Amino acid sequence: MADTSNVPGPAASSNTSAQQDRPEQPSFRYFRPPQTGLERKDLPDSYFQPSTADLKAAQASLSARTQALVNAPLKTQAIRDAEEKAKRARWPTTTIRVKFSDRSQLEKSFSSTDKIKSVYAFVRNSLREDVKSIKFVLYQTPPKRELKVSDPNVRGLSLAELQLAPSSVLLLSFFDESLNNTDVPAPLDPSVLALAEDLPKPPNFDLDEKPGEAPKRSTGRTLSGQPAPEAPSTEKKVPKWFKMGTST
Repeated sequence: MADTSNVPGPAASSNTSAQQDRPEQPSFRYFRPPQTGLERKDLPDSYFQPSTADLKAAQASLSARTQALVNAPLKTQAIRDAEEKAKRARWPTTTIRVKFSDRSQLEKSFSSTDKIKSVYAFVRNSLREDVKSIKFVLYQTPPKRELKVSDPNVRGLSLAELQLAPSSVLLLSFFDESLNNTDVPAPLDPSVLALAEDLPKPPNFDLDEKPGEAPKRSTGRTLSGQPAPEAPSTEKKVPKWFKMGTST
């Protein structure tokens, strides 16, 4: 009698078939260009007013970066290795968004130990066949910082060492300037374009307002989420000595 113990039953067969029929989820996302630009009127004025906490955080970040640059030549290899290990433990992956001239964006997560050439390879494989041979450069701004694979100060560093972890937005510029016009769609492969989705909508800061009601006075929130300070009153107070003055 034949041994059928290793032969999958109907349930196992159906599960295997379902797994095979299930489409594989893409490892990247493509966001189509926004239909309308985000206008300032969509946000309250208080959104653009940094709080004291915001200013302190920005100053602390700037001071830390400046101090890191000053102390970099003084650090031993052991200290640099320890810092790199700490970064890898905290941010094992780095999410990169590549922004094209038409404002569409291609997003993928990489290991933080990957080199910038992995990002270039991903972008090139996502392009149309007739565009893959055209050179391009990825860069950050402001200030402009080109991340060229040919740069010895870039190609040997990991994404974490390039300060791109945990997430960064890189801009793309083709050597063929005709592909950099804002009215030229991103020259991506049709299989990539087919997965296009909309960018997440910005937060609504007018939650207290309802259709048909007059706009309420907004209390406002700063970038850190704290209530915005009230604007100083423009009403001029009459001096006490003037109100209590006696006539002659």
